[in-house]
Amino acid sequence: MPSPGFRRLALVTGIATFLLIVLGGVVRVSDSGLGCGPAGSGFHGWPLCRGDLVPGLDLNAIIEYAHRAAATCVGLLMVAIAVIALRRYRNQRGIVLAATGAALLVAAQGLLGAATVEENLEKTLVAAHLGLAMLLLALVIYIWRSSRPEVIGAPPVDGGPRFRALAGAAQGTLFLTIVAGGYMAGTQNYGRPDYQLGDGAHHACGREFPTCNGDFLPFGQAPLVDIHLTHRVLMYLATVLIVALVVTAVRRRPSARVVAMAWVAGALLGAQVLLGALNVWLEEYEVLILAHLALATLLWGHLFAMNLQLYGVRSPTAERVGRDRRGRAEAAPA
Repeated sequence: MPSPGFRRLALVTGIATFLLIVLGGVVRVSDSGLGCGPAGSGFHGWPLCRGDLVPGLDLNAIIEYAHRAAATCVGLLMVAIAVIALRRYRNQRGIVLAATGAALLVAAQGLLGAATVEENLEKTLVAAHLGLAMLLLALVIYIWRSSRPEVIGAPPVDGGPRFRALAGAAQGTLFLTIVAGGYMAGTQNYGRPDYQLGDGAHHACGREFPTCNGDFLPFGQAPLVDIHLTHRVLMYLATVLIVALVVTAVRRRPSARVVAMAWVAGALLGAQVLLGALNVWLEEYEVLILAHLALATLLWGHLFAMNLQLYGVRSPTAERVGRDRRGRAEAAPA
């Protein structure tokens, strides 16, 4: 059984991961993505910062370096979780696999961050960087929940026919929406000297929402319009699926916890849609952009935690019995 200290470590790592994602948004809106050196700087720009181990007094360099330092701390926390899980909790396969996966992914995330800087904040890499951050947060949430004694061995919540499929579809579509938002952000001018304000897909529909340039979904007008509309379409799909999930949960009432989580998911979704609209209707306010990212991350993590209610966590004893049965079956003569 995982110790209280292990659970606290997982909780702290989850909170730190969320704050790191938000800090990444600060890097973006403050034009600090290339604060430690322009594209093509090599080791001079990463892992060094303008050729030094620590930045000077330039604000952009300090912000970018703070993000890197925070990412290093989160990476060390995830490695610590993996080491502890491998040494002490090998009999809980789910935790070991998730912890090992998180340690490997956080290393890949660091390399991806370096490539993003080296390639001048290329939009595909920006989107991949954000998507990988969401997966890391999900893994830490899974580890934290799977280490709670009241969850281990308890039966999963039964939401009825197709409830689990609906929850999974909502989660997957939300992930695609967030990644598409990261791709759209990658077309912006943040930190790139070769861009001018208005070049990005964020402005491709003007100040119109839900319409775009006088139409609803005018795909084909321009590449940047298509990028913007792709994010919108995925957002519409995610909204429909999450609303359907909330309504189904409230009607079926599979458990008091799931119903409460469904109401919270609906509230987070409503606030997120409103923030997205305000980001289009109003001038670019950094606080709105950061709030949009933070709320998307909260919605992602909360919906993932809700999904986990539908899956049980096997106790070490049950896993051991299962392995013994499989071993006897394999050893039995044909």
